[in-house]
Amino acid sequence: MNKVKGIQEVKIPHKKGIYEKCIKRPQDVLLSLFSLIVLSPLLLITAVLVRAKLGSPVIFKQKRPGLNGKIFTLYKFRTMTDARDKHGNLLPDEVRLTKFGKLLRSTSLDELPELWNILCGDIAVIGPRPLLVEYLPRYNAEQRRRHEVRPGLSGLAQVNGRNAISWEDKFRYDIQYVDNVTFLGDWKIILQTVRNVLKHEGINSDTSVTMEVFMGTEEELESENV
Repeated sequence: MNKVKGIQEVKIPHKKGIYEKCIKRPQDVLLSLFSLIVLSPLLLITAVLVRAKLGSPVIFKQKRPGLNGKIFTLYKFRTMTDARDKHGNLLPDEVRLTKFGKLLRSTSLDELPELWNILCGDIAVIGPRPLLVEYLPRYNAEQRRRHEVRPGLSGLAQVNGRNAISWEDKFRYDIQYVDNVTFLGDWKIILQTVRNVLKHEGINSDTSVTMEVFMGTEEELESENV
């Protein structure tokens, strides 16, 4: 079992309905398996293009926290080069993200390998997006609740702004989803995700080609009456 150094994996009690208990996971398996079969030609073509334009490895791998904070390996098509400065440091994202990489992100083709993560049970079709491991100690108690459910390929935050909204708004949507996991809700998000991908909405934040690093939410301090 993978754990982040200094962070204990804690199983968080989450009240599941019939949909979560009996339908959601089998539905995810069927959807991911069907998608992998149908999209296999597209996956192959994309892999060949990534290899030709960005080099190897074709698949970008990164550790992410999943259900109850358990660490897993997320798979995506790479969208950036490994360009470095004279000191060997990676150049900024906006420099390493090529035109082809932007195309992959705007069409969400870079996310297709995550279908394997769904099939393996690391993530679900719908749920809070799996973020960076380094963010775990930066969550407040409410934000940490996003790990009460399996993370997803898409989620409520992604269809309500994706990278174009603030971290705090993202987490509010994540918790809203955790408290309201339903069959109709998931399918509504699936259909909205398809719509957003086709319209290329919410790919970038207002100030970055991806999303700014989450450094924690500054808690409002109440002034004391003297």
